[in-house]
Amino acid sequence: MRPGPPRLGAVTLVAIDGPSGSGKSTLADELAGELGAEIIRTDDFATWDDPVAWWPRLRDGVLHPLAAGRPGSYTRTEWTDGTPGPGAMITVNPPKVLLLEGVSAGRRSVRPLLSALVWREVADPGERLERAVARDGESSRTRLMAWQRFENGWFPVDGTKAAADHRV
Repeated sequence: MRPGPPRLGAVTLVAIDGPSGSGKSTLADELAGELGAEIIRTDDFATWDDPVAWWPRLRDGVLHPLAAGRPGSYTRTEWTDGTPGPGAMITVNPPKVLLLEGVSAGRRSVRPLLSALVWREVADPGERLERAVARDGESSRTRLMAWQRFENGWFPVDGTKAAADHRV
């Protein structure tokens, strides 16, 4: 995959979005190696109760400073035994390529800054649920089911899949 030119200052920003359990993290790891990119994961911001409203923390703490050629920073959400809580302070120095991976990474409000939007989806919701449970543990099943219901509303309204430059 070849992203377009930088649109976040000198940073080439690529979003990898799609429903939970579709393999976005694995794809991001592969692309990071291919592109020599840094990765920020939306799981570093989201919680079960706040799947997408955390965006101003990323925008103001990381994206705006990077666009100005300065380092950004944020407090990472740490997931301990399936429970999110405040974690380490992360500094993000301006990279050449930054991958933003996770649910809502390619949201409408960030698209003008993206050099590419990648949509990754496993079509069967049951398979996605089982993959997510295998990743996060059986104790997360009920919350993951609620997360999937949220995604079923979020993606069509945001138009993420239709806006994607690449579908995997």
